[in-house]
Amino acid sequence: MTAHPHHRRWLALLLLCAAIVAPSCGGKDKDIVTKTGGEADKFLFEKGTAALDKHRWFTAREYFSRLVDNYPQSPYRPDAKLGVGDTYLGEGSSESYVLAENEFKEFLQFYPTNQRADYAQYKLGMAHFYQMHKPGRDQSQTRMAVRELETFVVKYPNSSLMPEVQGKLREAKDRVGTSDYQIGYFYYKNRWYPGAIVRFKELLKEDPGFTNRDAVYYYLGEALMKVNLGAEAIPYFDRLVKEFDASEFLEKAKQRIADYKPTANPAAAPHTGTESTSVTPTATDSKPIPPGPGDPPAIKPTPAPTPPPQR
Repeated sequence: MTAHPHHRRWLALLLLCAAIVAPSCGGKDKDIVTKTGGEADKFLFEKGTAALDKHRWFTAREYFSRLVDNYPQSPYRPDAKLGVGDTYLGEGSSESYVLAENEFKEFLQFYPTNQRADYAQYKLGMAHFYQMHKPGRDQSQTRMAVRELETFVVKYPNSSLMPEVQGKLREAKDRVGTSDYQIGYFYYKNRWYPGAIVRFKELLKEDPGFTNRDAVYYYLGEALMKVNLGAEAIPYFDRLVKEFDASEFLEKAKQRIADYKPTANPAAAPHTGTESTSVTPTATDSKPIPPGPGDPPAIKPTPAPTPPPQR
Protein backbone atom coordinates (compact mmCIF):
# COMPACT_ATOMS: atom_id res chain seq x y z
CA MET A 1 0.00 0.00 0.00
CA THR A 2 1.39 3.37 -1.02
CA ALA A 3 1.62 6.00 1.71
CA HIS A 4 -0.32 9.17 1.27
CA PRO A 5 1.92 12.08 0.13
CA HIS A 6 1.02 14.04 3.26
CA HIS A 7 2.08 11.12 5.44
CA ARG A 8 5.34 10.76 3.52
CA ARG A 9 6.21 14.39 4.21
CA TRP A 10 5.65 13.92 7.96
CA LEU A 11 7.68 10.71 7.95
CA ALA A 12 10.57 12.43 6.18
CA LEU A 13 10.45 15.30 8.67
CA LEU A 14 10.54 12.94 11.66
CA LEU A 15 13.48 11.02 10.21
CA LEU A 16 15.34 14.28 9.63
CA CYS A 17 14.75 15.41 13.23
CA ALA A 18 15.91 12.06 14.54
CA ALA A 19 19.08 12.28 12.47
CA ILE A 20 19.83 15.74 13.85
CA VAL A 21 18.97 15.07 17.50
CA ALA A 22 20.48 11.60 17.87
CA PRO A 23 24.15 12.63 17.86
CA SER A 24 23.58 15.35 20.45
CA CYS A 25 20.94 13.59 22.51
CA GLY A 26 22.84 10.97 24.47
CA GLY A 27 26.13 11.53 22.72
CA LYS A 28 27.53 13.56 25.59
CA ASP A 29 26.20 11.11 28.15
CA LYS A 30 27.67 8.23 26.15
CA ASP A 31 31.06 9.94 26.06
CA ILE A 32 30.94 10.51 29.81
CA VAL A 33 30.14 6.88 30.55
CA THR A 34 32.71 5.59 28.05
CA LYS A 35 35.52 7.81 29.26
CA THR A 36 34.98 7.08 32.93
CA GLY A 37 34.06 3.43 32.83
CA GLY A 38 30.52 4.15 33.92
CA GLU A 39 31.48 6.66 36.67
CA ALA A 40 29.61 9.55 35.12
CA ASP A 41 28.85 11.13 38.50
CA LYS A 42 32.55 11.29 39.35
CA PHE A 43 33.32 12.79 35.95
CA LEU A 44 30.66 15.49 36.45
CA PHE A 45 31.90 16.30 39.94
CA GLU A 46 35.51 16.63 38.84
CA LYS A 47 34.53 18.84 35.91
CA GLY A 48 32.36 21.00 38.16
CA THR A 49 35.11 21.33 40.75
CA ALA A 50 37.67 22.34 38.12
CA ALA A 51 35.31 25.00 36.74
CA LEU A 52 34.54 26.26 40.26
CA ASP A 53 38.24 26.65 41.06
CA LYS A 54 38.54 28.83 37.94
CA HIS A 55 35.50 30.91 39.01
CA ARG A 56 33.52 29.77 35.98
CA TRP A 57 30.34 29.88 38.00
CA PHE A 58 27.78 29.02 35.32
CA THR A 59 29.78 26.12 33.86
CA ALA A 60 30.46 24.67 37.30
CA ARG A 61 26.80 24.93 38.22
CA GLU A 62 25.80 23.07 35.05
CA TYR A 63 27.99 20.10 35.96
CA PHE A 64 26.98 20.07 39.63
CA SER A 65 23.27 20.47 38.89
CA ARG A 66 23.36 17.63 36.38
CA LEU A 67 24.90 15.36 38.98
CA VAL A 68 22.39 16.38 41.67
CA ASP A 69 19.40 15.91 39.35
CA ASN A 70 20.40 12.65 37.69
CA TYR A 71 22.37 10.69 40.29
CA PRO A 72 20.42 10.74 43.57
CA GLN A 73 22.41 7.81 45.03
CA SER A 74 25.83 9.15 44.11
CA PRO A 75 28.32 9.64 46.96
CA TYR A 76 29.30 12.88 45.20
CA ARG A 77 25.80 14.33 45.34
CA PRO A 78 26.10 16.14 48.73
CA ASP A 79 29.33 17.86 47.68
CA ALA A 80 27.79 18.75 44.32
CA LYS A 81 24.86 20.34 46.18
CA LEU A 82 27.33 22.47 48.12
CA GLY A 83 29.07 23.27 44.84
CA VAL A 84 25.86 24.68 43.41
CA GLY A 85 25.57 26.95 46.45
CA ASP A 86 29.18 28.07 46.07
CA THR A 87 28.61 29.07 42.45
CA TYR A 88 25.75 31.32 43.50
CA LEU A 89 27.88 32.89 46.23
CA GLY A 90 30.63 33.44 43.69
CA GLU A 91 28.35 35.35 41.33
CA GLY A 92 27.86 37.94 44.04
CA SER A 93 24.48 39.42 43.07
CA SER A 94 21.54 40.01 45.38
CA GLU A 95 19.55 37.40 43.45
CA SER A 96 22.33 34.80 43.55
CA TYR A 97 22.76 35.26 47.30
CA VAL A 98 19.11 34.32 47.80
CA LEU A 99 19.59 31.22 45.63
CA ALA A 100 22.75 30.30 47.55
CA GLU A 101 20.86 30.58 50.83
CA ASN A 102 18.24 28.18 49.49
CA GLU A 103 20.88 25.63 48.39
CA PHE A 104 22.60 25.57 51.77
CA LYS A 105 19.31 25.36 53.65
CA GLU A 106 18.27 22.40 51.51
CA PHE A 107 21.60 20.72 52.13
CA LEU A 108 21.14 21.02 55.91
CA GLN A 109 17.60 19.67 55.54
CA PHE A 110 18.58 16.68 53.36
CA TYR A 111 22.00 15.92 54.92
CA PRO A 112 21.90 17.09 58.55
CA THR A 113 24.51 14.54 59.66
CA ASN A 114 26.83 14.90 56.68
CA GLN A 115 30.46 15.54 57.54
CA ARG A 116 30.26 18.85 55.68
CA ALA A 117 27.14 20.14 57.41
CA ASP A 118 29.35 22.65 59.25
CA TYR A 119 30.49 24.05 55.90
CA ALA A 120 26.88 24.43 54.77
CA GLN A 121 25.95 26.27 57.98
CA TYR A 122 28.96 28.56 57.60
CA LYS A 123 28.14 29.39 53.99
CA LEU A 124 24.51 29.99 54.92
CA GLY A 125 25.73 32.66 57.28
CA MET A 126 28.01 34.07 54.60
CA ALA A 127 25.10 34.36 52.15
CA HIS A 128 23.79 37.03 54.55
CA PHE A 129 27.24 38.34 55.50
CA TYR A 130 28.03 39.37 51.92
CA GLN A 131 24.82 41.44 51.89
CA MET A 132 25.59 43.50 54.98
CA HIS A 133 25.15 47.24 54.64
CA LYS A 134 27.27 49.97 56.16
CA PRO A 135 26.31 51.29 59.62
CA GLY A 136 23.52 53.82 59.35
CA ARG A 137 21.60 51.68 56.85
CA ASP A 138 19.28 48.73 57.32
CA GLN A 139 21.00 45.98 59.32
CA SER A 140 18.53 43.14 58.67
CA GLN A 141 21.02 41.07 56.68
CA THR A 142 23.71 41.70 59.28
CA ARG A 143 21.48 40.41 62.06
CA MET A 144 20.62 37.31 60.01
CA ALA A 145 24.33 36.70 59.44
CA VAL A 146 24.90 36.94 63.20
CA ARG A 147 22.06 34.47 63.81
CA GLU A 148 23.37 31.86 61.37
CA LEU A 149 26.99 32.20 62.48
CA GLU A 150 25.97 31.92 66.12
CA THR A 151 24.08 28.75 65.20
CA PHE A 152 27.32 27.41 63.76
CA VAL A 153 29.20 28.14 67.00
CA VAL A 154 26.60 26.26 69.04
CA LYS A 155 26.17 23.26 66.72
CA TYR A 156 29.75 22.71 65.54
CA PRO A 157 32.10 23.67 68.41
CA ASN A 158 34.85 21.32 67.20
CA SER A 159 34.78 22.33 63.54
CA SER A 160 38.05 23.28 61.87
CA LEU A 161 36.16 26.26 60.44
CA MET A 162 35.58 27.75 63.92
CA PRO A 163 38.38 30.37 63.84
CA GLU A 164 37.19 31.73 60.51
CA VAL A 165 33.58 31.72 61.64
CA GLN A 166 34.41 33.55 64.87
CA GLY A 167 36.22 36.24 62.92
CA LYS A 168 33.24 36.78 60.61
CA LEU A 169 30.84 36.70 63.56
CA ARG A 170 32.82 39.40 65.35
CA GLU A 171 32.81 41.53 62.23
CA ALA A 172 29.06 41.14 61.81
CA LYS A 173 28.38 41.94 65.46
CA ASP A 174 30.59 45.01 65.23
CA ARG A 175 28.59 46.18 62.22
CA VAL A 176 25.38 46.02 64.26
CA GLY A 177 27.09 47.59 67.28
CA THR A 178 28.51 50.44 65.22
CA SER A 179 25.06 51.19 63.87
CA ASP A 180 23.66 51.35 67.41
CA TYR A 181 26.62 53.41 68.60
CA GLN A 182 26.07 55.99 65.88
CA ILE A 183 22.48 56.45 67.00
CA GLY A 184 23.60 56.88 70.63
CA TYR A 185 26.30 59.34 69.63
CA PHE A 186 23.80 61.30 67.54
CA TYR A 187 21.60 61.64 70.62
CA TYR A 188 24.61 62.69 72.69
CA LYS A 189 25.74 65.27 70.12
CA ASN A 190 22.23 66.73 70.07
CA ARG A 191 22.14 66.81 73.89
CA TRP A 192 19.39 64.24 74.25
CA TYR A 193 21.35 62.53 77.01
CA PRO A 194 18.62 60.17 78.25
CA GLY A 195 18.27 58.71 74.77
CA ALA A 196 22.05 58.34 74.46
CA ILE A 197 22.28 56.62 77.85
CA VAL A 198 19.60 54.07 76.98
CA ARG A 199 21.11 53.32 73.56
CA PHE A 200 24.66 52.91 74.89
CA LYS A 201 23.54 50.65 77.72
CA GLU A 202 21.53 48.47 75.37
CA LEU A 203 24.58 48.10 73.12
CA LEU A 204 26.78 46.95 76.02
CA LYS A 205 24.10 44.52 77.16
CA GLU A 206 23.59 43.00 73.71
CA ASP A 207 27.28 42.84 72.81
CA PRO A 208 29.67 43.22 75.75
CA GLY A 209 32.56 42.31 73.44
CA PHE A 210 31.94 45.16 70.99
CA THR A 211 35.35 46.06 69.62
CA ASN A 212 34.94 49.85 69.97
CA ARG A 213 33.32 49.76 73.38
CA ASP A 214 35.91 52.28 74.66
CA ALA A 215 33.97 54.96 72.79
CA VAL A 216 30.74 53.63 74.27
CA TYR A 217 32.17 53.70 77.80
CA TYR A 218 33.38 57.26 77.37
CA TYR A 219 30.26 58.82 75.89
CA LEU A 220 28.01 56.86 78.23
CA GLY A 221 30.01 58.23 81.16
CA GLU A 222 29.87 61.73 79.74
CA ALA A 223 26.12 61.51 79.16
CA LEU A 224 25.62 60.39 82.76
CA MET A 225 27.76 63.28 84.00
CA LYS A 226 25.60 65.69 81.99
CA VAL A 227 22.50 64.63 83.91
CA ASN A 228 24.29 64.75 87.28
CA LEU A 229 24.74 60.99 87.65
CA GLY A 230 28.46 61.14 88.32
CA ALA A 231 28.48 58.21 90.73
CA GLU A 232 27.07 56.02 87.96
CA ALA A 233 29.40 57.47 85.32
CA ILE A 234 32.71 56.78 87.07
CA PRO A 235 32.53 52.95 86.76
CA TYR A 236 32.35 53.30 82.98
CA PHE A 237 35.43 55.51 82.89
CA ASP A 238 37.11 52.98 85.17
CA ARG A 239 36.24 50.08 82.84
CA LEU A 240 37.68 52.01 79.91
CA VAL A 241 40.99 52.46 81.77
CA LYS A 242 41.17 48.82 82.86
CA GLU A 243 40.18 47.22 79.54
CA PHE A 244 42.12 49.41 77.09
CA ASP A 245 45.84 50.07 77.04
CA ALA A 246 45.47 52.34 74.01
CA SER A 247 42.45 54.52 73.28
CA GLU A 248 41.92 58.12 72.24
CA PHE A 249 39.61 58.39 75.26
CA LEU A 250 42.04 56.92 77.80
CA GLU A 251 43.56 60.13 79.18
CA LYS A 252 40.18 61.87 79.30
CA ALA A 253 38.73 58.97 81.27
CA LYS A 254 41.63 59.03 83.72
CA GLN A 255 41.13 62.75 84.20
CA ARG A 256 37.41 62.27 84.84
CA ILE A 257 38.19 59.70 87.53
CA ALA A 258 40.82 61.95 89.13
CA ASP A 259 38.58 65.03 89.13
CA TYR A 260 35.44 63.34 90.37
CA LYS A 261 34.27 64.29 93.84
CA PRO A 262 31.06 62.66 95.04
CA THR A 263 28.25 65.01 95.99
CA ALA A 264 26.66 64.85 99.41
CA ASN A 265 23.54 63.31 97.91
CA PRO A 266 24.51 61.29 94.80
CA ALA A 267 21.67 60.69 92.41
CA ALA A 268 22.40 57.02 91.88
CA ALA A 269 24.68 54.23 93.02
CA PRO A 270 27.10 52.65 90.55
CA HIS A 271 25.56 50.12 88.17
CA THR A 272 27.02 47.22 86.25
CA GLY A 273 25.98 48.65 82.91
CA THR A 274 23.56 45.90 81.95
CA GLU A 275 20.43 47.16 83.64
CA SER A 276 18.10 49.82 82.30
CA THR A 277 18.06 53.25 83.96
CA SER A 278 15.36 55.87 83.89
CA VAL A 279 16.91 59.31 83.43
CA THR A 280 15.16 62.63 83.65
CA PRO A 281 16.59 65.22 81.27
CA THR A 282 17.89 68.50 82.66
CA ALA A 283 16.52 71.88 81.67
CA THR A 284 19.27 72.31 79.09
CA ASP A 285 18.44 69.07 77.27
CA SER A 286 16.91 69.33 73.82
CA LYS A 287 14.13 67.18 72.50
CA PRO A 288 15.07 63.87 70.87
CA ILE A 289 15.99 64.05 67.21
CA PRO A 290 15.67 61.01 64.95
CA PRO A 291 19.09 59.53 64.13
CA GLY A 292 20.58 60.37 60.79
CA PRO A 293 23.74 59.52 58.81
CA GLY A 294 27.23 60.43 59.96
CA ASP A 295 30.32 58.71 61.27
CA PRO A 296 30.99 59.46 64.96
CA PRO A 297 34.55 59.62 66.32
CA ALA A 298 36.55 56.46 66.91
CA ILE A 299 34.35 54.28 64.73
CA LYS A 300 35.62 53.57 61.22
CA PRO A 301 33.35 50.92 59.71
CA THR A 302 34.66 48.76 56.89
CA PRO A 303 32.71 48.41 53.63
CA ALA A 304 30.52 45.39 53.03
CA PRO A 305 32.73 42.47 51.98
CA THR A 306 32.25 40.67 48.67
CA PRO A 307 35.11 38.18 48.30
CA PRO A 308 34.53 34.99 46.29
CA PRO A 309 33.90 31.85 48.34
CA GLN A 310 36.68 29.37 48.92
CA ARG A 311 36.22 25.65 49.06
